[in-house]
Amino acid sequence: MISTKKYLPLAAVVALLILANCTTEEIAATNPAPTATSTSIPAATATAEPTAPAERTATTGPTLTTAPATPTQMPGSPVPQEPDASAATGEDSDPRRGGVFNTLWSDPPTLDPHVVTDGTSLEIVIEIFSGLVHLGPDTSNPFEPDLAESWSISGGSTVYVFKLRNDLKFSNGDPVTAQDFKWSFERAAHPDTASTIAGEILGDIVGIQDIIEGNATTASGIEVIDERTLRITIDAPKAYFIAKLTYPTAFVLNRKNVESAGDSWTDDPVGTGPFVLKEYRVGQRIRIARNDNYWGRAAYLDEVVFNLAGGVAMAMYENDEIDVTGVGFNDLDRVQDPTQEISNDLVDVPADFGISYIGFNLAEAPFDDANFRRALNHAVDKQLIAEQVFLNQVKPASGIIPPGFPGYSPEISGLEFDLELAQDLLAQSAYADPETRPRIVITEPGTGGTPSLTTRIVAEMWLRNLGVEIEIQQVDWATYLDDLYRGRLQVWGGLSWQADYPDPQSFLDVLFRSDSSINHGGYSNIQVDEYLIAAQIEQDRVRRIGLYNDAEQLIVSDAAWLPLWWGVGSKALVKPWVEGYKFSSLSVGKYKDVWINR
Repeated sequence: MISTKKYLPLAAVVALLILANCTTEEIAATNPAPTATSTSIPAATATAEPTAPAERTATTGPTLTTAPATPTQMPGSPVPQEPDASAATGEDSDPRRGGVFNTLWSDPPTLDPHVVTDGTSLEIVIEIFSGLVHLGPDTSNPFEPDLAESWSISGGSTVYVFKLRNDLKFSNGDPVTAQDFKWSFERAAHPDTASTIAGEILGDIVGIQDIIEGNATTASGIEVIDERTLRITIDAPKAYFIAKLTYPTAFVLNRKNVESAGDSWTDDPVGTGPFVLKEYRVGQRIRIARNDNYWGRAAYLDEVVFNLAGGVAMAMYENDEIDVTGVGFNDLDRVQDPTQEISNDLVDVPADFGISYIGFNLAEAPFDDANFRRALNHAVDKQLIAEQVFLNQVKPASGIIPPGFPGYSPEISGLEFDLELAQDLLAQSAYADPETRPRIVITEPGTGGTPSLTTRIVAEMWLRNLGVEIEIQQVDWATYLDDLYRGRLQVWGGLSWQADYPDPQSFLDVLFRSDSSINHGGYSNIQVDEYLIAAQIEQDRVRRIGLYNDAEQLIVSDAAWLPLWWGVGSKALVKPWVEGYKFSSLSVGKYKDVWINR
């Protein structure tokens, strides 16, 4: 056992790190509000620590959030959507029409909907492309018709028949038909597309897995009845299937656009969303403009400009260079002061449904030892960090599913800070001897600057409490994602996972089922798999949630991850001339309804 007398108190560790290693800007950046600076779910958008790049899946799955990283409900009668009434209402003369919205962002790893796994890419993709259904702002009834005007479910909840809207068009004017959806789903699954998540999003459809494995090119479970009717058959009744179709892997693409332009088709993509890509200059800006062939009411804005060049968000906001920003710790008192004019711009941001964590590759030593992983969990005082470093702008995560999300259970027993237990578990592990312990390298997204504050504090606690030394390395966001999905990372941080749809399957099944392509750490537990597979087809909501709770407890007890933070409500600033900009706990399209009032 390692004597605690050799180590500084944890409070002193935190204080030293803050004083010696943190700049004012970095502490300000720890606010998890959605600011567009690159980090999270790149978490995938740009947000600041501790909201790391949000990984996405469905997802970010795997939703792997710094940009700006559910009980499933079967849709009864789809909510009717507004018709395209532009001609009848004189849309061009609408006083809300026109203007440009500016925001700070980071370069997306991809604009191909079928391969998106991160939030930075997803937030742009969902404005340019669309699918049969989409997520709406109402988390209690989130599934809304999009290109499909309605759908029916039969065959013991295994057959879905979608009826497309009349006169649908791609942004270039080409008609959208049921055949386009069949081709798009099969293209997403084809090995040449190299989608790491097609199996998780579309794999329930009969025949899709054969395409993924290279044994077929068409799926029998996708049938074109006529130009406006698509029938999809899945392998078993699954309550979350409609939810999966809201993810970009299920979006429709224009076959002629994709095949004629080859690998560069995303330079000038043809989509069905409310916007089109107007310009993309890597490292400088992305501009999206109104899609005049959109099926519904056209976007009010002429353009949205994503600034990719970086900068200090608060300074850019106060200089009117961007129209929205999160609020960092150092600025919070000032912007909340009612005597300051800027306080009029302050808005509340709901907590996102995500979790920041440190992941372990269980196929690599020393993380193949459960006692070693548990020791690392018990050695981190998350409550101390949350209170003294992040001023309670994060909530220590005791489990995987965040509060307020379908399937969350306060009864999950986490691996809480317990120094004596941590040292006992380390002594019981196969890697107690530091002389023979394998080298440990934690990787996080970055450009070679100072590692994230959370990662440094966790590494320091591991060192001082257990004598476990950690090296920290940074790689660019695209490389990070590629290495993560290929299983090349030993330990990874600077990441969060945000749910892609409101169902516990989006956390537990896609991230921890043994054969999931998004199970980056290679976690495997036969009992967990049994619970997760049973939950896939369980139609009773209470029993289904119970299965997920049982699986989650085992996952946490096995220390598959070091769960760090759940999101909390935060603050942001929105310019007074911006109307209709709404924050959501889920990743939903937001710019169509924004307008500039000045």
